[in-house]
Amino acid sequence: MVKAMRVYELGGPEVLKWEDVEIGEPGEGQIRVKNKAIGLNFIDTYFRKGVYKAPNFPFTPVFGILGVEAAGEVIAVGNGVTDVKVGDIVGYSGNPMGAYTEEQILPADRAIHLPPSIDPIVAASVLSKGMTARFLLRQCFKVEPGHTILVHAAAGGVGSLLCQWAKSLGATIIGTVSTKEKAAQATEDGCHHVINYKEEDFVARVTEITSGKGVDVAYDSVGKDTFQGSLACLKIRGYMVSFGQSSGTPNPVPLSALAPKCLYLTRPSLMMYTVTREELLATAADVFANMESGVLRVRVNHTYPLSEAAKAHADLESRKTTGSVVLIP
Repeated sequence: MVKAMRVYELGGPEVLKWEDVEIGEPGEGQIRVKNKAIGLNFIDTYFRKGVYKAPNFPFTPVFGILGVEAAGEVIAVGNGVTDVKVGDIVGYSGNPMGAYTEEQILPADRAIHLPPSIDPIVAASVLSKGMTARFLLRQCFKVEPGHTILVHAAAGGVGSLLCQWAKSLGATIIGTVSTKEKAAQATEDGCHHVINYKEEDFVARVTEITSGKGVDVAYDSVGKDTFQGSLACLKIRGYMVSFGQSSGTPNPVPLSALAPKCLYLTRPSLMMYTVTREELLATAADVFANMESGVLRVRVNHTYPLSEAAKAHADLESRKTTGSVVLIP
């Protein structure tokens, strides 16, 4: 038996229960990992509340464990596993859900070997967020020198990495934040212009900064509160990349609303950009390379015991956190 955070019903952070669970032994093509660190991501709160439908919903004692990112040591391997061995230090991100536990069973083909230079705590904080930043900047819209981009929640886990990476690509970055402290971090991470949306109208400021032209792409993880404004900030043939909804689900957008400026709209997810093992490893390798070169500085600004995951969820949703948040078993 190991300890895990289990969910039996949808709701607030209080639905997370610290319990004993039976993990079992790895089967064909599987490995068992003793987690050293677990990444907290906003998507965890979406599954907890039912914004996104979790696999095998309603939750059951077997599948009622949240979490899509962790790093740890392989302690057992199943039949047919050849490229992962006991003692390897690996990370994972995406499917299957179930990282909020001291140990877990994973498909071996989702395991990512960690470079010796990258600590498991750092890896657990950056895999999902770093790989998200990578597909947003290099695949959803390929950012190049001369582009002007808008990044909401610029001091958040993904936002911080987005700004750093975009700066290295030669983009002009406009970031939005909610406090003076977050504004200072966003500036340090490469934002050329920082807007405190609690004090300023971000649409008016973006219009002013761009001399009325608008931005090439808006990266919006906030959702309902910023979605329409983000569309208004785009230039002709601009790209709206909606990859989260921390403030709620945006209202539906009729196709006709995109027509006046011939806008592009996409709603991507990391899982759809790392479908194959080749895609997964290539994306992770790019993140690791940018960390080792110094392009990406990972901020693990908050750690919580795994047993206090409910408090971590509450702090994340109330915007008390910056950078990455990690749960420690």
